[in-house]
Amino acid sequence: MSNESVVVEQQGAIRLISVDDGRANAFSPNLTAAIAAEVSAAEADEGTRAAVISGRATVFSAGFDLNIIKEGDPVAIRAMVAAGGALVRQCYGASIPIVAASRGHAVAAGALLLLGCDQRVGSDGPVKIGLNEVAIAMTLPGWALAIARERLSKRYLQRCVVNAHLVDGSGAVDAGFLDEVLPADEVVERAIAIATDLAGSLDPGAYAGTVKAMRSDVLAEMDASVAHGLATSGNTTRGQG
Repeated sequence: MSNESVVVEQQGAIRLISVDDGRANAFSPNLTAAIAAEVSAAEADEGTRAAVISGRATVFSAGFDLNIIKEGDPVAIRAMVAAGGALVRQCYGASIPIVAASRGHAVAAGALLLLGCDQRVGSDGPVKIGLNEVAIAMTLPGWALAIARERLSKRYLQRCVVNAHLVDGSGAVDAGFLDEVLPADEVVERAIAIATDLAGSLDPGAYAGTVKAMRSDVLAEMDASVAHGLATSGNTTRGQG
């Protein structure tokens, strides 16, 4: 799906997927579908061995589209959330490594997308990262709980999920949302360097097979949750919101 907020650049074996809607990079159905399409295209391209997903300079993503949430249509909301889950699951189960470059805030669905990426580079500045759903009267869906349990530190899991605690860059490393932090203007370059190293050092077939074997239980749990969300929204096409 074409979306002017998603720009793709090929750098050798690395596909850089830059997301910038000029606002908060909110995961509307169209934006989610556009990112998912680019991840699929990267996987399908034999010359691409890894991908980087980069957000705006100030925000990786602030979560789902609040306009749709405020409209209050439960069917539309369930469809949007399920599509977001399908994207996070797609990244976590991708046949190539996915690296996240988060220079700014990453909240709610934005933080969940970080959890779906192999490695995550963030800013050491005064950013906010985490799952604030409980604080804004929302309950995390099953797919989100599955990836949170898998990727977050057990020391932070209850606090970050149940208590909606947000962390800064260094706190996000400790909690498990990020792997390392740098000055914001170095984040994308570092993410590309990590992706380049993974592309050159990992055997593609062995990587894909190991992901399938090691992550299968979590992926299956996420699949079931996404399928339920799509079914209850009347949409049976995964990832299309």
